[in-house]
Amino acid sequence: MSEIPFPYLQNDSDRVALIEGDVSYTYSTVNARINRFATGLLGDQEDLQEERIAFFMPASFDYVTTMHGVWRAGGIAVPLNVASAVSELDHYLTSASVTRMIANAEYQETLRELCDSLNIQLVSVEDVLADEAGSLPEIAAERRAMMLFTSGTTNKPKGVVCTHHTIRAQITTLIDAWAWTEDDVIPLFLPLHHIHGIVNILSCGLWAGATVHLFAKFDIPKISEQIVAGTYNVFMAVPTIYVKLIQYFDTIDAAELQKICDGFKDMRLNISGSAACPVKLFNQWKDLTGQVLLERYGMTEIGMGISNPYNGERRAGAVGQPLPGVECQLFDEYDSPITEEAIPGEIRIKGDNVFLEYWDNDAATNESFKDGWFCTGDVAVVEDGYYRIMGRSSVDIIKSGGYKLSALEIEGTLLTHDDISEVAVIGVEDDTWGEAVTAFVAVKDGATLEYDALKQWCDGKMSSYKIPKTLILIDALPRNAMGKVTKPGLKEML
Repeated sequence: MSEIPFPYLQNDSDRVALIEGDVSYTYSTVNARINRFATGLLGDQEDLQEERIAFFMPASFDYVTTMHGVWRAGGIAVPLNVASAVSELDHYLTSASVTRMIANAEYQETLRELCDSLNIQLVSVEDVLADEAGSLPEIAAERRAMMLFTSGTTNKPKGVVCTHHTIRAQITTLIDAWAWTEDDVIPLFLPLHHIHGIVNILSCGLWAGATVHLFAKFDIPKISEQIVAGTYNVFMAVPTIYVKLIQYFDTIDAAELQKICDGFKDMRLNISGSAACPVKLFNQWKDLTGQVLLERYGMTEIGMGISNPYNGERRAGAVGQPLPGVECQLFDEYDSPITEEAIPGEIRIKGDNVFLEYWDNDAATNESFKDGWFCTGDVAVVEDGYYRIMGRSSVDIIKSGGYKLSALEIEGTLLTHDDISEVAVIGVEDDTWGEAVTAFVAVKDGATLEYDALKQWCDGKMSSYKIPKTLILIDALPRNAMGKVTKPGLKEML
């Protein structure tokens, strides 16, 4: 068997791998169940030959069983977002030509009609498990292993295909860079259709022989209880989670708050990613917990590419430096490499961490590579050796009055306003400016905000050409499952 060789999942280790609720599972137990599941998937076949098998479940023992079982049987794992609408699932399943869907009882009724219409077999983990493990195929590292769909914040989601070799590179790079060991214990509450939860937390944890606590959703009271108890020494989340924690802190008494903050303080590592971490949030978290958030940069197609150092300076507003084994270069709009600092350019990536292809979409695959470099579509600058993300070239770089403006930079400044709870900035076509800076703002409960007052507040905090030309008040920003703002949705509001 040559699927991704997770060291602790290839032996009879009695170390605890997973904790779900009150139940613990050792690496030995997990390994044995994966083999039984893989055997059941195969039936009378010797190899699934890259059959696409989707699964629809949150973080759970069943999820781990399914993903690794598909890998060991020679299939392509297609994890889906349990928060997806039926129309979105239809796109994913159809695009990937999925033949089987694994979902447990609580989700099956929701999925049955769709699966029937697409002629997809709908089964549970228990339905598939063989009574005992059988012979499993040898899986070459170059074989396709997993298909994740892009977030769809700028266009229709595409199936991103990674090989076993790719996933191994993504994992082992982070094991070294973030100093994972078998002594680590981490909660996993992020949705498991995304690289953050799948690779950065679950896969790194299982590779290192660590213990992963599985939560179907982010449960602040339960997780806080474990933090106070000193259970976790690593914590990874998206910025929205850190914001929710800070909001929760405002609802509890000072003594309980101190216990939770002390629990975070004792951890060896807190990481923020999947969306830009505002400098204000970075500083708030440091003031509360003493933890200097490690911000990093990655995407579905590359795993993680850039990271602030585990040992060394972690800069607010920066994502750090290229990870070991990852080549990173900024290019200008004429495809020439940028060699000077402080000049914006598109991030392009090379390395074993880069995906193989967009599924059944040669045109999109070819368009995304230039001279062997994967073109991320993200614009950054390098300042004193550290990369700072300015945003997506298509939605976050605003060309206004002859300037190229970073929407993320403007958003970061606006978030320091006492009355603003969240904000998104976009460029709107304008006869005078080319694109006019437009701010969508949600204010805190009981607060009000008018444009003239905001403009006056901005004076001295940002250059005049960066100040929003229009203010639009909304109740909440449209976001996807990972907390990323879907900016095309804002343009639709207009």
